[in-house]
Amino acid sequence: MSDPSEVDTGSGDRGRERDDPADAAASDGGEPGDARAMVDTADPSGEEDGGSTLRTIGVAFGLGIAGILGLLAVTTVVGGVVFVAATLTGRQPSLLGSFVAPFVVGQVVAFVGVSLGYLRWRGLNREDVVAYLGVRRPSVVESVIAVIGPVLVLVTALTVSSLVLLVGTEPAQNQGAQMTLENPSIIPVMIAAMLLVVGPCEELLFRGVIQSRARETLSAVPAILLAAAVFAPAHVVSLSGGVGAMLTTISILFVPSLIFGAVYEYTENLVVVAVMHGLYNSLLLTIGYIVITYGPEVEGAGQAGAALLGL
Repeated sequence: MSDPSEVDTGSGDRGRERDDPADAAASDGGEPGDARAMVDTADPSGEEDGGSTLRTIGVAFGLGIAGILGLLAVTTVVGGVVFVAATLTGRQPSLLGSFVAPFVVGQVVAFVGVSLGYLRWRGLNREDVVAYLGVRRPSVVESVIAVIGPVLVLVTALTVSSLVLLVGTEPAQNQGAQMTLENPSIIPVMIAAMLLVVGPCEELLFRGVIQSRARETLSAVPAILLAAAVFAPAHVVSLSGGVGAMLTTISILFVPSLIFGAVYEYTENLVVVAVMHGLYNSLLLTIGYIVITYGPEVEGAGQAGAALLGL
């Protein structure tokens, strides 16, 4: 198990300790080490200087805000390029170009860029990043969790959402989900995007980086709660409706976020939660497609599912 005071030099030597206190102070939180072992050695009871917990919270929200602002910036730029190209050619842009492409590129550039940029800034090389995040082939048990987990998450989340609908609190509409459900032809493409892009990219930032960083200072439960507190409100950029409706949707989104965080804490494997997240969103889109196909008989489930879709 690595000592949190050790740092990788980039040459594979993990045994060199920082002798310069200024170097240690310049780093953000605990030093990188072997996978989550470094995180597990962190003191969960608090910080000696009294400011580390606040710093951890600030870093978590800072990374989340950076990711969302990056997402908005990239999608705007890509969408603008598509619009200009369509104007110059005199052709109407397809939904794949005007909606799906900015969505996918934005997720990859913003979330992956912020995540890897932060970890590289902390001095982790490629091997350290893989170890720190817990990127590895799932075991048999982890594979079962990755496949069966989304169904259990879906049942739990839809139950909570349906109860909210019963008491008359209408959740906000997810604009991306609404666009997708109004154009069923792109649902297969969006399902592929959920599996290959959204699940991995969002889990990389919110669980792999933010939750792992929080675990260097906090114990498991506060770290999971903090990651969920960053993840759920981040969806506000894709919601439409009043403040009350948005708060309702954000509170509902805590359910899957907490479960993803708990699974990541248990497995210490980013691949598992990335697959879970992608399958979960894909199941929600499938429910939406069933609603469109079979009509009002399942309208309540469709509304609940649309409210639970990610960014």
